[in-house]
Amino acid sequence: MTGLVYKSTGSWYTVKSEQGDFMECRIKGKFRMKGIKSTNPIAVGDIVDYELDENSDAVTGTIHNIHDRKNYIVRKSVNLSKQTHIIASNIDVVFLLITINNPPTTTSFIDRFLVTAEAYGIEAILVFNKIDTFDEAMRDEQLYLQYIYSEIGYKFLKVSALEMKGLDELKGMMIGKVSMFSGHSGVGKSTLVNALEPNLSLKTKNISEQSKQGQHTTTFAEMYDLSFDAKIIDTPGIKGFGIVDMEPSEVSGYFPEFFKLQDECKFNNCLHKEEPSCAVKKALEENKIAWSRYNSYLKILEGDDENYRQDVFNDDRIASDETRK
Repeated sequence: MTGLVYKSTGSWYTVKSEQGDFMECRIKGKFRMKGIKSTNPIAVGDIVDYELDENSDAVTGTIHNIHDRKNYIVRKSVNLSKQTHIIASNIDVVFLLITINNPPTTTSFIDRFLVTAEAYGIEAILVFNKIDTFDEAMRDEQLYLQYIYSEIGYKFLKVSALEMKGLDELKGMMIGKVSMFSGHSGVGKSTLVNALEPNLSLKTKNISEQSKQGQHTTTFAEMYDLSFDAKIIDTPGIKGFGIVDMEPSEVSGYFPEFFKLQDECKFNNCLHKEEPSCAVKKALEENKIAWSRYNSYLKILEGDDENYRQDVFNDDRIASDETRK
């Protein structure tokens, strides 16, 4: 039997069959060891083959095969630094929710996420959320970020779940697709899903006034069917985003504005640092490339993972525990 994984808790997987039935499944014990280096070999969005368990009071299944993924998006595992955590797979578009001040989303975080999406071939759209809370300074900051990323070619939206602004445009981008919402804890992912589909009633929490950081409300990544012919994967919030398995020579290829210029550099292997006749450095000096983007690029080259260990995906922590068993 074949089905689609809707939820992963690290030990059980909720699978929707081709007939539309949901079933809780496990994986075979040795399945984890077959060259899969992630803490969660099966992720939300995976297409899997499973068989019904015999001699069980409840109707459960055992997964024995994962179909080839068209793409997936990963981050470094929190507890196991040499492993990765697959956030979700088979994604058509990822929406990165950005808030200006509650909590603040840094350009470094945005750029790391966009680099990862570029590397795995997933369209990324920036969603500036909570626009109803903007004062003049926050509005200026949002317009500045909008300018930087739209000049590169990224699409963006401005939305407010509270005032129901921008939701029709967002729905239009989701119809017929598997979408993923991601971003820091507290940026309003679950609130936005609730605004799009009120019947889901996902749990939400307020921002901590003391830390200005969000509190985890989504414990595990989970997919939902929406009434307007769309699927959404809601994910736990993240603070940092470590880049995974990327050679220094590859990084600039995932910055679209750098990639366009690299053939104009004097050296084919130019890292855009100290090399002479570098087209990227020239564009930077002429303010044709944002300094924030270049700084993000340098930090990635230096291996600075923006303190990604300070944060945990709750499902990553559980999956890591399962892997060690």
